[in-house]
Amino acid sequence: MKHIVIDARIRPSSTGRYVDRLMEHLQKIDTENTYTVLLEPGDNWQPTAPNFTAQVCPYKRFTFNLLEQITYGRYLRKLNPDLVHFSMTPLEPIFYFGKRITTTHDLTMLRYTRAGKTPLPLHWARMTGYRFLFWYSHKAANRIIAISKFVANDIAQLHPFAAKKTIVTYESSEPPLKAAAQPLKGVNQPFIMHTGIPFPHKNLERLVQAFELMKEKQPDLQLVLSGKKEYYFEEFIKQLATSPVRDSIIIPGFVTDPELKWLYEHAEAYVLPALSEGFGLPGLEAMAHGCPLVSSNATCLPEVYGEAALYFDPENIEDIAAKVGQVIDDKKLRKELTTKGQAQLKKYSWERMAEQTLALYNSVL
Repeated sequence: MKHIVIDARIRPSSTGRYVDRLMEHLQKIDTENTYTVLLEPGDNWQPTAPNFTAQVCPYKRFTFNLLEQITYGRYLRKLNPDLVHFSMTPLEPIFYFGKRITTTHDLTMLRYTRAGKTPLPLHWARMTGYRFLFWYSHKAANRIIAISKFVANDIAQLHPFAAKKTIVTYESSEPPLKAAAQPLKGVNQPFIMHTGIPFPHKNLERLVQAFELMKEKQPDLQLVLSGKKEYYFEEFIKQLATSPVRDSIIIPGFVTDPELKWLYEHAEAYVLPALSEGFGLPGLEAMAHGCPLVSSNATCLPEVYGEAALYFDPENIEDIAAKVGQVIDDKKLRKELTTKGQAQLKKYSWERMAEQTLALYNSVL
């Protein structure tokens, strides 16, 4: 019996579904090893298996504080683990030297930095530290998990020494939402949709520009952009003030599961214009609800979606508008995409991901 620590502090975040589903399925398939799961303060996750223990970790994610780096390393050593799995690169402290695995979801932050409210000099200083921690995480890891082949290749190009110790374990989609669908106020058909915060790499500015072209042929069309209204959404909304199609863009903020289900089931298409993704879960969620997917052809997206999406160049607003318009106008194509979407979903499984991860644990141990 070995003691495995999982740093799950990212669980409440948008990236946290990965570690949440990993722990859910590990509890079903591994009764031999013991686990300590590290959580953020306020995270009330509780294990269902007797060999799993939850423990609140007092250290911030991605800390650049030297004292915290030292004391977090000491904190981990006191747990006496045989292996630590850091569920997102670079969570690990530079002063921990035991066996470890790190999961790299993507390298988007290294390409599309975002300062937010942080003054630029401090932001660039942080990015320098962030790049170092990325390098250190990959250098120190016994094995690296990438969530797509694209990410694995990306890691190898950035850090060639990491290529031979990187493996791919795909993520998966959730089943369709069980809640009874509920119409979202202010949304009329026809409409297209996107969910998520408008970070720079999400490319929503070009989606809006393409929507302006779509409106010339589809004057009744609406664009629904849902997601938690925080700093980037507020800035994005300010930019929309001068858009000639602003009145046709619905920004409801956070939507409930019943509302989200209704949006998926009634949208003409889910449009994903991202410039960079590590896996692209929202597109799979759209497929799960029978919503036709029109996607960027960038990074991992063609790998993950296969033939179940119609692709466009995310830097070409005319191409975005043309491909979305094609899906809106062609009922046969819409049906073909939804049918292929159901087949594509069967290629992915959270249980399989957990089984592959457990096999990796055992190989390192």
